[in-house]
Amino acid sequence: MESISQELLFFSELAKGITAQFGENCEVVIHDWSKPYESTIVAIEHGHVTGRNVGDPGTNLGLEIMRGTSDGDNRHNYVTQTVDGRILRSTSMYVKNNEGTIIGAVCINFDITDLMMAEKTLQSLTASGLQPIRESFVSNVNELLDTLLQETQEIIGRPPALMSKEDKIRLIQLLDQKGAFLIKKSGEKICSYLGISKFTLYNYLEESKSSDDIGGSKE
Repeated sequence: MESISQELLFFSELAKGITAQFGENCEVVIHDWSKPYESTIVAIEHGHVTGRNVGDPGTNLGLEIMRGTSDGDNRHNYVTQTVDGRILRSTSMYVKNNEGTIIGAVCINFDITDLMMAEKTLQSLTASGLQPIRESFVSNVNELLDTLLQETQEIIGRPPALMSKEDKIRLIQLLDQKGAFLIKKSGEKICSYLGISKFTLYNYLEESKSSDDIGGSKE
């Protein structure tokens, strides 16, 4: 376990209790947002569920909250999927300090893949009220950026080589809303992906912010 703030120390102990109660299929992760986003995980129990370790990054959901494009409300009982196709039932709870600022997160990921295989007899446990949310579990922050690029390209509906200037501005706007520019050196990768210079990237980013101020978000 990395050095952890006093506010989050209790939750690292709570994580041990939760995983002891629910077994090997239950992962509990403690994120400290005072750390760089590429290494926010300061404690993790049963990290084999998502293949992550202490010192690994947060997910795209946390980036959106840090960016301010998501409300920061706790998410309970949602369904997501790991890179290797395992189905998880997840809960993400955000820890606030006395001033109401989010300083970290406690995330529970329960692997229900085997239960889903027995859906007919366990349907009430595995399917009731679950809403799919796209969340990316990665061990490298560059993989998270790759995922964000792929998601935004899917929204635009065409590869970079066929994108117009307006498409690229819209893609940059979406990346910004998802918190991509909070990732170190993300600009270089986005420039390479779109085939544009840093100067053009900054211009497009300013244009996207201007259009968002005038017309509001298109999402």
